[in-house]
Amino acid sequence: MQNKKLPHDHGEGEKTALIQEQLDRVEDFQIVAEVFKQLGDTTRIRIFWLLCHCEECVLNISAMLGMSSPAVSHHLRPLKNSGLIVSRRSGKEVYYKAADTKESRLLHQMIEQVMEITCVM
Repeated sequence: MQNKKLPHDHGEGEKTALIQEQLDRVEDFQIVAEVFKQLGDTTRIRIFWLLCHCEECVLNISAMLGMSSPAVSHHLRPLKNSGLIVSRRSGKEVYYKAADTKESRLLHQMIEQVMEITCVM
């Protein structure tokens, strides 16, 4: 990476170079943006929060949220594509739960801290 000459020199050359190196890693910021994109939808946050506490099928999630199964499936897809939830099939039934990843755990903690909820599990 080539050091960029900034318009103003504040005497923090090495620190600025490290920051610039991180800024140039756009793909890392894209991952963060994808995770945070899930925060833009209340229903997805509710579904994700539920799946942090238990493994459920679409029918049960639908009943708990008072939504249709197709509507729940519509919200599960981006959560799964972003890696925040995982699924497993048992016969004809598909069960969903929060993924065991750093991103998933962090998002769960953030939701709970904002809501001031303490997990009982």
